[in-house]
Amino acid sequence: MEQQRNSMKNKGGRPKKEVKRDQLMGVKFTLYERRIIESRAKNVNLTVSEYLREIALKAKINYKNKALSKEILSFTGQLNHLAANMNQLAKKRNSNDELSPVERAELKVYTQRIKDLAVEIKSCMS
Repeated sequence: MEQQRNSMKNKGGRPKKEVKRDQLMGVKFTLYERRIIESRAKNVNLTVSEYLREIALKAKINYKNKALSKEILSFTGQLNHLAANMNQLAKKRNSNDELSPVERAELKVYTQRIKDLAVEIKSCMS
């Protein structure tokens, strides 16, 4: 009986936690960001760890699907095509070859098409 009482006796020390948090995640902040986080944690009487854990586990983040519309993808394709054609003309011109009248006309058409695309893109954005 005496032996049983001794085993039930509190041995001292800190009691075991129900959930042991032994996983560490490193996050880098600027000094300014760190001070803001520390200030917000202090305002709600939490440690920085508790504050960040609460925010990370319970906060809802609104994010939009950043898929590009068909129009934007079409504009991008057209611009890439025009850029390739203009690059060929620029390469020829930079190698001291004169542009033929046909190439000069193409260059004017490409330039106008780029301006038109810029207007279309602006109208889609508004």
